[in-house]
Amino acid sequence: MKHYIIPIFIPHYGCIHSCVFCNQRKITGRDNPVRFQEVATIIDEHLARITEKRYIEVAFYGGSFTALPLKMQSELLEPAHKALTDGKIHNIRLSTRPDCITREIVDNLIKYGVSTIELGVQSLDNKVLEASARGHHSQDVFQAISIIKKMNLRCGLQLMPGLPLEDWQSLIHTAYDVIKLAPDFVRIYPTLVIANTKLAKMYQEGHYEALSLTAGVVRGAFLKLLFAHYEISTIRTGLQATEELDKGNIVLGGPYHPAFGEMVDSYIFYIMLVHCVESILLSHQTDDIIIHHHSRDTSKIRGIYNENIKKIKNLYGIETLILIPDGFTKDELLVEYKNLSYVINKKMLFYI
Repeated sequence: MKHYIIPIFIPHYGCIHSCVFCNQRKITGRDNPVRFQEVATIIDEHLARITEKRYIEVAFYGGSFTALPLKMQSELLEPAHKALTDGKIHNIRLSTRPDCITREIVDNLIKYGVSTIELGVQSLDNKVLEASARGHHSQDVFQAISIIKKMNLRCGLQLMPGLPLEDWQSLIHTAYDVIKLAPDFVRIYPTLVIANTKLAKMYQEGHYEALSLTAGVVRGAFLKLLFAHYEISTIRTGLQATEELDKGNIVLGGPYHPAFGEMVDSYIFYIMLVHCVESILLSHQTDDIIIHHHSRDTSKIRGIYNENIKKIKNLYGIETLILIPDGFTKDELLVEYKNLSYVINKKMLFYI
């Protein structure tokens, strides 16, 4: 069953910190935080648009939901809880800070039907967290996840590769700490320089170097491949494109692209293609190479503007590379060359 998300935005509502990268109003496209009186209306408006059977979630995004007073949390959750008990929706989720999780808070969330909590972790390197003015340490993340898991809720983590002082070593350590935490899923949001933030000032004064689009794609691909190897699902890479973000004066730097997630997947398929070709070709050949794949992966294999195919052909002197969308398994390639067959998928890349 397809998912349908009913988003409730509470930009910077309740948060007592001002992270260097944060401008929730520009990211969410909403200037005013939602009031509890609006939640029921928003839910009803979305439900009226649904014409097919869907798995429906109400999701509270932005800000730091559990930093709000308990009374306000309850008021915002009540309309969603009513929709849940009436059978109109199937789940309630929210995002918050790791240092705003306690047993009392989670008990209250459970009372109102919340079953999924996403933590804005961003990094598990304390020097990166400090440079980003996060206001918490990695230990807060471990404690929060311990509470959430003990109370049998689903837990997701949000990461932001490219923060100040982060390098590859730091990112790798963060990735393996995430694996130890074993979240149910992750989101990967490479750091963007948003106008009217502290990071924007650092960037303009030359104190921060933003990731290029290519660097952001490579880091996103590394994280997604590593997490897939350990059975951790990456449910999103890159911020959702909005009219606000697409304005030329909002994103000042960093790897922003409306199709960022597609670019990450395409890069992963490029790595898979390279490995296959290098494994079956002893030298530059002109024989046809046939690639069987799932039909839903065709555009990702080809890459934007057919870039992957062009690069492979040029790099290895391949005259004809044939794509046949007859595979049964997503994220898997069956490559035929002469009398050889070669199978590879995303998980296998970390065994090689």
